[in-house]
Amino acid sequence: MRMTTRLRELIAAPELLMLPGAHDALSAKLAEEAGFDAVIIGGLPATGSLLAEPDTSQLCLSELAEHYRRAAAAIDIPLFVDGDTGFGNAINARRTTREFERAGVAGFFIEDQVFPKRCGHTPGKAVVPAVEMIAKLKAALDARVDADLVIMARTDALAVEGLEAAIERANLYREAGADVTFVEAPRTVADMRRITAEIDGPKFANMLSFGVSPDLAAAELQEIGFSVACWGMTSLFAMVHAVRAAYADLKAHGREVAAREAMVTFDEYNAAVGLPELRRFEEDTAAFAEALVEKDSGAGSGA
Repeated sequence: MRMTTRLRELIAAPELLMLPGAHDALSAKLAEEAGFDAVIIGGLPATGSLLAEPDTSQLCLSELAEHYRRAAAAIDIPLFVDGDTGFGNAINARRTTREFERAGVAGFFIEDQVFPKRCGHTPGKAVVPAVEMIAKLKAALDARVDADLVIMARTDALAVEGLEAAIERANLYREAGADVTFVEAPRTVADMRRITAEIDGPKFANMLSFGVSPDLAAAELQEIGFSVACWGMTSLFAMVHAVRAAYADLKAHGREVAAREAMVTFDEYNAAVGLPELRRFEEDTAAFAEALVEKDSGAGSGA
């Protein structure tokens, strides 16, 4: 089954789809190892891991597409990703779809912020006119080769124009063809209930760690009416905390002391990245080659 088709099935299922946040190929692989059905890489963790910079539209389309390509190749579950503002107008949004589809992602979203965008849970955001976003969205939808590629429309209008405007925009985006809609950064459960009740189709919730939205569990989000939710910063924030502590420990003691307690072993790491399977693959291909050469050598000497 194609990853795009699988993602659509997961979104349509009665149970809420949990998307753990990864920041690179290795963290995506660890999400799969943990048993998740799909994984997300957002613009903030991608920018942090690639540039050590904040989420301020500093990565270009080709950089993100290559980053996503590596992650998608490392896993056997659907990868959902961040398309920022589509990297320009409708023409750019069309190319974004083509590049992301070639990268092997199962779905992505574009948002209606003004470029350069800001993290959805920070102040000072601005949004483009709804008509401009709809044009980009239509261009992205029409550019799909695989009709099952999931395209989500995100609006940041709640913080700029209020909840009513955000709901109106989300319904317009849904009418334009968006597979899923995403109203970013609601601040109350009451607002979240209005979002799920008043917007057509599947809805997406962003459980940003330490963000402005209520910190709810998957069961609560499902009860409210969301179809998909992400915990997008899980790997990045955990990595920064763990690595900072490990470096402090190494600096203080001249060796790894407390840091060892939070580490996997060398063998455990090799198992996580598939070294045993790779060695078996090498052995199998070498054995096949040797057997074929030996067979041909024997046939030749007999002649």
